[in-house]
Amino acid sequence: MTDKTSIRVLIADDHAIVREGLKQILADTNDIIVAGEAANGLEAIKIARDSHCQVMLLDISMPDRSGIEVLKQIKKEEPHLAVLMLSMHRENQYAIRSIKAGASGYLNKQSAPKELVNAIRLVASGMKYISPALAQELANHINDDHEISPHDSLSDREYQTLTMIASGKTVSNIAKELSLSVKTVSEYRSRLLVKMKLRNSAELTHYAIKNQLVELE
Repeated sequence: MTDKTSIRVLIADDHAIVREGLKQILADTNDIIVAGEAANGLEAIKIARDSHCQVMLLDISMPDRSGIEVLKQIKKEEPHLAVLMLSMHRENQYAIRSIKAGASGYLNKQSAPKELVNAIRLVASGMKYISPALAQELANHINDDHEISPHDSLSDREYQTLTMIASGKTVSNIAKELSLSVKTVSEYRSRLLVKMKLRNSAELTHYAIKNQLVELE
């Protein structure tokens, strides 16, 4: 089915095997068409501009820039494109930031194929996709609004740096993975330590684990 009633979807993920898996899932539907794909943030922004689609599946961990940065740029240029964020991270790590940045929903990559298809259909109709786990996280966030957590004051890039350091990655590793200079990552680290009133990476890691911002192996 390829008529005008079909939902046109874009897939942005830096792992080819993930993109192929998503395409296979969507190939089994009769109302969803994959109209384009991207392997990094810049490509995602470009295909969002060039394609007349209703939904984008966007990985939150892109190699050249954070998925949330990409999301913000896309929503600025193509506000009517519904963006579903995909991630291996639990909802309490990035979901709230994603929704605040304009995402139509947040889906864990381990979700069942049926849940993905339902989420695409829902956001294509103009609604938000809220999983039970995200609904709980939103409820917790509302209850905690009177007492903002230190990590809520961080920029998206500072928050990403925090979670990567807490996961055991060095500044050099992070710089390479994010295609940034070591100096830039060091500045993010310094800023987030000041904002959170922490002294070093060990305290930062302890904070992240205590607040479940990283997943322990």
